[in-house]
Amino acid sequence: MEDNLLGIDIGGTKCAIVYGKRIGSDLQIVDKIRIETTTVEETIKEIIDEAKNMMIRYGLTAETVRAIGISCGGPLDSKLGKVMSPPNLPGWNNIPIVKIIEEHLGIRAGLQNDANACALAEWTFGAGKGVQNMIFLTCGTGLGAGIIINGSLYSGTNDNAGEVGHIRLTENGPVGYGKEGSFEGYASGGGIAQLGRIIAKEEIKKGTTVSWCPSHKEIELITAKLIADAARTGDELALKVYETSASYLGKGLSILIDILNPELIVIGSIYARNKDIMEPYVMKQISNEALEGARDVCKIVPAALGENIGDYAALSIAANFID
Repeated sequence: MEDNLLGIDIGGTKCAIVYGKRIGSDLQIVDKIRIETTTVEETIKEIIDEAKNMMIRYGLTAETVRAIGISCGGPLDSKLGKVMSPPNLPGWNNIPIVKIIEEHLGIRAGLQNDANACALAEWTFGAGKGVQNMIFLTCGTGLGAGIIINGSLYSGTNDNAGEVGHIRLTENGPVGYGKEGSFEGYASGGGIAQLGRIIAKEEIKKGTTVSWCPSHKEIELITAKLIADAARTGDELALKVYETSASYLGKGLSILIDILNPELIVIGSIYARNKDIMEPYVMKQISNEALEGARDVCKIVPAALGENIGDYAALSIAANFID
């Protein structure tokens, strides 16, 4: 059986319209169009126009496209199909995006936040195929989670499930999700950059040379990637940053393992790119902190869908919607 699906990925700087085919248990991405995110009205109009162009290009109609999946940063209301003031989308206040898309394209649509969408993608088409209880961690600029429980997406009472980045791990520490010492503050790309800046400042004050930050003037230019590149050359300070981040990632994962008892945790972005550096410290903390019975049945793996996960995520909402 073959299903034609459309996906819409709404981001703070860019949006994407994706056409994919689900053939059995596999998903084939056929085409994708990227557009700039501008004003609310202009962006929505361009999304609709490009979706129509995509359908014309491939001879698709409202009858031959099974569903449209819309992925967007939260907060949102998936039941009402509304985007509700995400911090990276100024002006998107209570926008009934599902209703708008359905009215203009004549195809039923579903909405989920981006972490949930990525969880669906990895669960349906990636590393989580065949499991019943899974957590997906974004581990990118920020840190969020999508949760699969007993073979279904769990989004909570009002779509706030999975905001694990807000968990406080220490009283003081790098800031993430507006909270000092938070899980996001330690284990996200932004958190790793903060850790690097803290350590670089301390070392430069002591007169130590920091290869990836020669002077105070360059402190704000430090990124997680810059530190990772230095760590791969064996730079001790860069390795210390990643050791610290990975250790707190392990502590945070231990909490999730104890509470949710998953069989699989899939981690994207930074962890997926730096598994060799981070995994030993993550597993050491899990060994120390998590309940033995729960940790023994839980595997920790990098995301399988790589840089295309956003495309799969939007299409997976559509696939899950019709299922």
